[in-house]
Amino acid sequence: MIAIGCGAGVWQLRRAETKIALAANLAARQQMPILSANAGPWTLEEAGERRMTARGRYIPEAAIWLDNRPRPIPAGGTGNAAQAGFFVMMPFRLEGVNEVLWVNRGWAPRNNESRESLPPIETPTGLINIEGLVFAHPGKVYALGSEESDIDPNKPRIAQNFDLEREGQLHGWPQAPFILRLEEMGVADGLLREWAPLTTGVDRHYAYAFQWFALAFAGFLFWLISGLRQYWRSNVARGQGE
Repeated sequence: MIAIGCGAGVWQLRRAETKIALAANLAARQQMPILSANAGPWTLEEAGERRMTARGRYIPEAAIWLDNRPRPIPAGGTGNAAQAGFFVMMPFRLEGVNEVLWVNRGWAPRNNESRESLPPIETPTGLINIEGLVFAHPGKVYALGSEESDIDPNKPRIAQNFDLEREGQLHGWPQAPFILRLEEMGVADGLLREWAPLTTGVDRHYAYAFQWFALAFAGFLFWLISGLRQYWRSNVARGQGE
């Protein structure tokens, strides 16, 4: 019990340190000059976790609605984090570049009475400018089985996870090797973009670490008290035998 408690406590502290380091790296990369997707192509190593602008047109008919995504809650914000919904992944055709950029436009609530119904959102038409943060993927959730193989890539669809390479093969278009998570606030398009910082959950890791160390300490006290009692009893028995 002592070894398990100490080991689990140290593991939780390391998880917290990892999140803090990731957040520090993200903050540092955000201070770097803003990239332009239209000035690419860029690699994930060059653009990852950096701010990026893009000019082009959305392709709404090829949107992917990622299911079972919790509502984003910003640091210090309020809301129901347990509310499930969709991340709306939409391809964005760059102006003047033969490349498509996949954009995580934000979160939309799910209709629990009709899981296949998609909530109404507004999609700008024509040439627009967008800005966001570059990531390798929009995050993954546990999925039972595999995604459907017989799909029409030119129709909006619901999926559990997003496979960037697979989408490139389905559509047959050149695309950026990363996604852009939209950071625009105050846009009335039916989507939430109040993204939580990467440090979210650090306090929880510290709390778990405290619980595990407390369990280890309780195990140590139990071992110590039991040993002292046994020692005291053996001394008493030895004294009575003399």
